[in-house]
Amino acid sequence: MIRLFFILLVVFVLHTVLRAQEKFDPVAWKAPYTLSLDGWGIERFPIPIDFAPNIPYKGVEDVRFTTGWSKPESDEYWSYAFLWYVEGSQILDAKTIENNLSLYFDGLVNRNIEKRALPKKLIKKTKAKFQKLTKPQGEDESTFTGTIQMVDYMGKRPITLQVTVHLKKCPGNDHTIIFHQFSPQKRTAPVWTRLNQLWNNFQCSDKP
Repeated sequence: MIRLFFILLVVFVLHTVLRAQEKFDPVAWKAPYTLSLDGWGIERFPIPIDFAPNIPYKGVEDVRFTTGWSKPESDEYWSYAFLWYVEGSQILDAKTIENNLSLYFDGLVNRNIEKRALPKKLIKKTKAKFQKLTKPQGEDESTFTGTIQMVDYMGKRPITLQVTVHLKKCPGNDHTIIFHQFSPQKRTAPVWTRLNQLWNNFQCSDKP
């Protein structure tokens, strides 16, 4: 009996170590949904997020960058979207979104302080403010709009992003889709047409 216990213990320890050593492969990962790839810059990484580990989800972040998102002279500067594909049935409210995105952008800025030699006087805490729409957009379970006041670490200045967050659950799937859209441009600007079309074309299936 004791021998069996130690065998099971060794198996458990080995399993835990192997799991810890597993690396997320953004190329090999197969998204179980369809989110357009054409005309967008793409980045994928695991959740928990390395620069914002206190966001309490497990899953994958799937990013879509506009071609001009890092170009200050572009009308698409800082305009992008990311989808969180997270485990479990998540329920969001405005405060949860504010907390999550404050952690996210504070972490993103902090990661760039030294690399981009940001002046100390520029560094401020991210301020997020959101409200839930009375009527969700499209097929959303719920939709939130708001703003992010943060440090533009590329332009080395403060910036305010207009933000929309969509919550969706796909039938027969135990994950939750949280889709975020960001741009400093007014919501009537052409870049928002692109961002909205990206979400409008989203499909729960991986078959387009």
